Amino acid sequence: MTQTTHELLPETARIFVAGHRGLVGSAVTRRLAADGHEVVTRDRDELDLRDAARTESFLRDVRPDAVVLAAAKVGGIMANSTYPVQFLEDNLRIQLSVIAGAHAAGAGRLLFLGSSCIYPKLAPQPIREDALLTGPLEPTNEPYALAKIAGITQIRAYRRQYGASYISAMPTNLYGPGDNFDLETSHVLPALIRRFHEAGESGAPEVTLWGTGTPRREFLHVDDLAAACAVLLRSYDGDDPVNVGCGEDLTIRELAETVREVTGYPGRIAFDATRPDGTPRKLLDISRISALGWKPRIPLRDGIAAVYAGWRAGAAA
Repeated sequence: MTQTTHELLPETARIFVAGHRGLVGSAVTRRLAADGHEVVTRDRDELDLRDAARTESFLRDVRPDAVVLAAAKVGGIMANSTYPVQFLEDNLRIQLSVIAGAHAAGAGRLLFLGSSCIYPKLAPQPIREDALLTGPLEPTNEPYALAKIAGITQIRAYRRQYGASYISAMPTNLYGPGDNFDLETSHVLPALIRRFHEAGESGAPEVTLWGTGTPRREFLHVDDLAAACAVLLRSYDGDDPVNVGCGEDLTIRELAETVREVTGYPGRIAFDATRPDGTPRKLLDISRISALGWKPRIPLRDGIAAVYAGWRAGAAA
């Protein structure tokens, strides 16, 4: 099911990265450029990827050798719960436009990036790729998850019907430079960094977090994901998605304590158990990507400290 030949991606390949301003896309852009590829990008005000006709026209003009589909509408529990229509429809439109447009433009390779939330809420841990569609999803992000599952199905359909060398990868929870620190729409890690920092600045004696603190989560630095994407583009050509994680997890309480330590916040941590926890555990089985020679290199605490320093420097600028 896998191939290990560098012919899958020429060394001088021109690659369009969709979503290059985002957390994932910016890291992938940095990595591919460092590897010597010609990276093509377009800002959102130049090209709305939800517009299928304009997206196809752009891709026909550019004629990329490969496409990395990192564009998506993303957010945490609150954002998913508040805007389920947009999380479903925007992501479906982006995926349909970019994948169909890439095929019409003759792109030889495409990497679709999904999310670990595609797996059932109560999937056996660590989660293998074949757990997909074996049980109910986590209700709080079901629209987003269903859109991503549709993307995987679209990739498989293009492979089956057209013999397209298109693949998909499912990253775990990500963090890194360029993360979203908006408390209304951010994921858990940047939200924790900002909340503990602001609590320290204001002298608040306590920070109250959603849920019980018991769910377990896995976190991967986005630069490690970008390195995995480069490996997959060069050496994987299979129907099944490939999990990308670090192989270790920790509780939300342990994560919060780490962030408190990094930010130097001296106060207490409390949990509001009336708020939703989300999926109890999400730890990915990374055997498939590990077999291709990839492994994560950035320890979690070091990564959090670097992100915190970068955010503070940006906020002060």
